Amino acid sequence: MADGSQYTRPEGQAQRLEKIQGRYDGWTIFAALALACIGVVMVASSSIAVAEGHGVGQFHYLTRHLVFLAAGLGMAFVVMRTELKRVESHAQLLPVVCVVLLLLVYVPGLGHEVNGARRWINLRVSNFQVVEAVKILLIVWMASYLKRFAEAVQMTWSGMLKPLGIAGVMVVLLLMQPDFGSAMLICAVVGGMLLLGGASIPRMVAPVMLAVPAIGLLAVSESYRVRRLTSFMNPWEDPFKDGFQLTQALIAIGRGEWFGVGLGGSVQKLFYLPEAHTDFILAVIAEELGFIGVVAIIALFALLTWRAFSIGLRAVEMRRLFSGFIAFGIGLYISLQAFVSIGVNLGLLPTKGLTLPLISSGGSSVLMTCVSLALLLRVGYELDRAERQVARARGELAAEDEVPAAAPPRDADADADALRPRRGGRVRVAPTLGAQA
Repeated sequence: MADGSQYTRPEGQAQRLEKIQGRYDGWTIFAALALACIGVVMVASSSIAVAEGHGVGQFHYLTRHLVFLAAGLGMAFVVMRTELKRVESHAQLLPVVCVVLLLLVYVPGLGHEVNGARRWINLRVSNFQVVEAVKILLIVWMASYLKRFAEAVQMTWSGMLKPLGIAGVMVVLLLMQPDFGSAMLICAVVGGMLLLGGASIPRMVAPVMLAVPAIGLLAVSESYRVRRLTSFMNPWEDPFKDGFQLTQALIAIGRGEWFGVGLGGSVQKLFYLPEAHTDFILAVIAEELGFIGVVAIIALFALLTWRAFSIGLRAVEMRRLFSGFIAFGIGLYISLQAFVSIGVNLGLLPTKGLTLPLISSGGSSVLMTCVSLALLLRVGYELDRAERQVARARGELAAEDEVPAAAPPRDADADADALRPRRGGRVRVAPTLGAQA
């Protein structure tokens, strides 16, 4: 048993293992396609009046949405066929890329301003909101960092504060644009990934206690944010000015009752509800499809989130930490953005300007959501491939070489993390939720 030669596979077996392919997660594909299809239908329903009001063709926003969705699917196809090791090899440069992207909005002739906010760059064919790409790039970098410095994140202040500092730089740049909603979303995703990576909860308390008063001051530093907060608390106090958007959304939701007024039958989308095809598309869904339609949307996002965390947990248990943390990060990103968007539409949260992933009309958001889900599917594919290779290797070794099935094969997968030795018959999982100091 001391001699490792008995674990060496014949050349034919190695070739058979290499030919084993993985499978993409069916539930993730189902949830993503269902949400995308609902999005197409609801963008078509909610945007006709908006398009007429802007003097463009009735199906302008639907056509635009379909074009970006097709482009997103093309990008997703490329990402799904890209090995994660190649992605990981470039991950350390991504914070620099994120900062450069956030600074591009200030370049004359390239940055594009809308309603006083500089969040877009002009790509001639369309404007691109750079923060949508920054969210994905930051998740990939965080996954790489948590893999490389797992012990430091769990045991030291410096290991935990470094990603918080980098996220802080991006938050400052976002607040300068300004984009308060995306800044808070990035804080939540980074904090969640640190906790899942094993950061000590007592250590996390101190930065949170410092951040909360600062966020409160930022929230009241601009008059428009103060108006959003006050109108959120009581939109009916001023229903024709500051509370207009929320009151119209609540009227739409109330009209929908249990089963809705029917697809295409919304009245509020006819010049009453602002941003009916983007930020407040859920209110139109509630009016036309009712409570049942909203529950279906929430259930699909819950399914997508469950699959992301399930895939991430399986990956971490196989010691594929980079893959696992990517899945965790994407699960946090999709679920938190959906939660905020739904909460805003229902009057549970102040207006944040975040779209409902895969459903709201948009360009940058649709593209980057497709890319993020493709990354998640790639994680599931490589994980399934590794699991099947390990199972095949153990079965063949036990039958052909009389090695116990519990003995770990060598090099069953190209990624050595998938085949770390087991201790006491159980896989040792490094990341823990909120490790104590």
